[in-house]
Amino acid sequence: MSKHALSAAVKSGAADAASLIRRHLSPAVASNSNFIAERASGSYIYSTDGQKHLDMAAGIGVVSTGHCHPKVVKAIQDQAASLIHTQQNIFAASTPMVGLIDRLLTIAPPSLTRFFFANSGSEAVDNAIKIARGHTKRQNIICFENSFHGRTYGSMALTTSKTYYRQGFAPLMPQVVVAPYPYCLHCKVREAHPDGDSWYKIQPNVKPYDPYEARGCCNAPIDALKWILKQQSAPVDTAAIIIEPIMGEGGFLTPPPSFIPALRKICDEHGILLIIDEVQAGVGRTGKWWGHQHVSGEAVEPDIMIFAKGIASGFPFAGLAVRENMFEGLASGTMGGTYGAAPLACATACATLDVIKEEKLLDNATARGRQLVKGLLDLTGKYPIIDIRGRGLMCAAEFGGKDGMSAEPGVAAAVTKAAGKRNMLLLTAGARETVRFLPPLTVSSSEIDEALHIFGESLEEVFGSSAAQLKAA
Repeated sequence: MSKHALSAAVKSGAADAASLIRRHLSPAVASNSNFIAERASGSYIYSTDGQKHLDMAAGIGVVSTGHCHPKVVKAIQDQAASLIHTQQNIFAASTPMVGLIDRLLTIAPPSLTRFFFANSGSEAVDNAIKIARGHTKRQNIICFENSFHGRTYGSMALTTSKTYYRQGFAPLMPQVVVAPYPYCLHCKVREAHPDGDSWYKIQPNVKPYDPYEARGCCNAPIDALKWILKQQSAPVDTAAIIIEPIMGEGGFLTPPPSFIPALRKICDEHGILLIIDEVQAGVGRTGKWWGHQHVSGEAVEPDIMIFAKGIASGFPFAGLAVRENMFEGLASGTMGGTYGAAPLACATACATLDVIKEEKLLDNATARGRQLVKGLLDLTGKYPIIDIRGRGLMCAAEFGGKDGMSAEPGVAAAVTKAAGKRNMLLLTAGARETVRFLPPLTVSSSEIDEALHIFGESLEEVFGSSAAQLKAA
């Protein structure tokens, strides 16, 4: 291929431009569409073919303040003109890093006062493992079914949402134990006792929204965890329990309100660290600064909290916050990274947090999330949606099938494909047939209405006349 041939193919609008480009990229990176992004603004991305796409994925929850928010853009431009890179092992700090720490201290749980900055959620998870093992002098890490913590070797060992994230890469990091997670919709105890007044309701579930605090639990997952500590991972060998407050890639599963407080109690009893992975649920996504505050109350605090994605509006940035004494078990030099805490990233994160506060995006996430849920509930009367769950603008709909609880494989992907034909970006989530909505926190009421309209048309394309039969079944 001649020099600049790919750029020429894109510029000319060649139909096979995407295929030509993929020949030079790894096929192991999945791609959901054939369009080539050229520019973006707010809740929309514009492709080189002149199409306008409503973004209900936000880069998997990354573009928290919308695409190219003016204040974020200006922060990047101003910072690039003064200081682009200072290596964190050479300089004590940069001025943008100091500003970011000031801001984080106002929104992080009060007991988390020390920070480490990295480039991605996976990298932050790997460092959380190092901190936990160094602090406790123990090796075992307990994670949960349906979890996603990353694709690096350490984080991949903690990921169980789908087999293809880790298939073929064994042996993985050892000393990892997987515990059951409360997937209440498919809980066998609930199925055996469907009349429990406070248990998870289906067809569709609305309990996580009103009133969430009244939702009960059979406590089977907590009982299973206690047996794991007796049979598989002795407390004296267990460094940490790691959990997403709302499962992200695993299907936007929202735990019962008693679950994370129970984990906190178990950790306190045995000197185990509680790591909360806020990569997808944090930084305002749920309508609160941190997802765990929405599902367990602000009184429950982690020992280590991981953040990434939405904290820098699409600029690569991640980190973790820990209690005062968590780093003392690690020797100097065991943590670092060439690009961690880069001035450009810190400046972008500062601008992002400022925009979220100044524009009251936590309130918008709450209001637009309720609007989205109401619209999805209206669609359940016609289409086989058996569950709606999540919090704020982290919302998902799971589909059922002829037996009521298990949709045919590929249904969720078919719905996202149908939405893509109508210029709306959606993603699936979890091993079961679930579609997730992750719009920017700046999304407007009219844009949510537009998304619901396109989603309804997409459901009609996929289910059509079979929808009534499925609902009847």
